[in-house]
Amino acid sequence: MKNFFLSTGIAALILTSCSSNSKQELTSSSLNPANFQTVINGDSTSLYTLKNKAGMEVCITNFGGRIVSVMVPDKNGNMQDVVLGFDSIADYINIPSDFGASIGRYANRIDHGHLVIDGDAIQLPQNNFGHCLHGGPKGWQYQVYKANPIDNATLELTRISPDGDENFPGKVIAKVLFKLTDDNSIDIKYSATTDKKTVINMTNHSYFNLSGDPSKAAIDHILYLNADNYTPVDSTFMTTGDILPVKDTPMDFTTPKAIGEEINNYKFIQLKNGNGYDHNWVLSTKGDITKLAAKLTSPKSGIVLDVYTTEPGIQVYTGNFLDGTVKGKKGITYNQRASVCLETQHYPDSPNKPQWPSTLLEPGQTYHSECIFKFSVEK
Repeated sequence: MKNFFLSTGIAALILTSCSSNSKQELTSSSLNPANFQTVINGDSTSLYTLKNKAGMEVCITNFGGRIVSVMVPDKNGNMQDVVLGFDSIADYINIPSDFGASIGRYANRIDHGHLVIDGDAIQLPQNNFGHCLHGGPKGWQYQVYKANPIDNATLELTRISPDGDENFPGKVIAKVLFKLTDDNSIDIKYSATTDKKTVINMTNHSYFNLSGDPSKAAIDHILYLNADNYTPVDSTFMTTGDILPVKDTPMDFTTPKAIGEEINNYKFIQLKNGNGYDHNWVLSTKGDITKLAAKLTSPKSGIVLDVYTTEPGIQVYTGNFLDGTVKGKKGITYNQRASVCLETQHYPDSPNKPQWPSTLLEPGQTYHSECIFKFSVEK
């Protein structure tokens, strides 16, 4: 999903010395950890590198809990970076994006930023076509998580969100646990508690291009979705409250097909409303983490991404609003549809649609969500 807002209120950068690697060795994806070390409003940022026995590498910054790079082998055994992002913390701060972010408190949109909890009306920031997107303009993707590297393959991030953060009620303590497994999976576990009734819906917003060449559009990628239904949107990208079947529409990915096969069929009003695919699909997995929710394949590289989740929905966003004005890692220009986002989630605007699975979190409860991105090769 496109992020239209600028981050605000972030303190000037103060470069700090490296505490973990004085030689500043480059990562496999050619990132320089020194470029991710700064202080923002008193909180230090760094780049954390996870590696497994298979040679896969994942780099994460605690600014926004963002996955910066993912290095996996292609069908020829060459390592490819399969996510979009930036080479430095300065770009993440100064260029508005959701690249790789751990989104909160509420991923996706809340209608006109309005919700009601126990009869109390709450007005959230309106930062996207009049709606509240991804927790507002100071959402967690623009905040510093506290980092706890557990081992070479595991990183725990913690975000303490105060009561009234972007006008959401309750002090929330949220954790994101990244574990890189030896079968080339990124296992992401989210948890959160609150001291007042609130809503929460967390996700990872990585922009995938499995070809390893984000200068080219990802519309040749083959997508499978384990979903017979989706939630349509209006012209402001807001869910209407309906759940419609995908059968006999361009929304049908129950049989794998290229993303570009029907993406420009704007005679189908949903593709016009979404400027392409920017919709939530209702997964048929019923929260079973062992069942395949989605599968994305690059014919060029042979790299396959399988997605598993406990969530009831998945947002597929095809980089429709990338417009060539942003240059990412290695100076590569990100043009329209250079990526595919697969955001596991509760449905957009669930707080205002009581017929949908609830996103309410109460004191004494713990929010749990899990997403697994599993990489392999199809030769």
